[in-house]
Amino acid sequence: QVQLVESGGGLVQAGDSLRLSCAASGRTSSYYDMGWFRQAPGKEREFVAAMWPSGGTTYYADSVKGRFTISRDNAENTVYLQMNSLKPEDTAVYSCAADRTGRRSLSSWSYSYRFLELRGQGTLVTVSS
Repeated sequence: QVQLVESGGGLVQAGDSLRLSCAASGRTSSYYDMGWFRQAPGKEREFVAAMWPSGGTTYYADSVKGRFTISRDNAENTVYLQMNSLKPEDTAVYSCAADRTGRRSLSSWSYSYRFLELRGQGTLVTVSS
């Protein structure tokens, strides 16, 4: 069974950096767009970033643009989220998702979470002030 497994979450202070990883087991990620969402306590899930398999095209939420960077290693079936200059408002459960490339534009990911083919369970990131 195909799974997306996130790792790398933890407790950090404001201004720190953290890198999340999402490993796709049992499937070649090079055919999938991959990305990240987050859900803060008491809030709706929010799109964070997504990218094509080739890595040539990325798309970010305005709230993280310039601070977060999405990248991937298709040989390792893994997508990463490098988070810099973290703020307390970045505190959330971060989950990754994957969707067969070409099915939808990256910009549509912001309202397409429940339609994406694969979704992970998430990893908690807590940013203290």
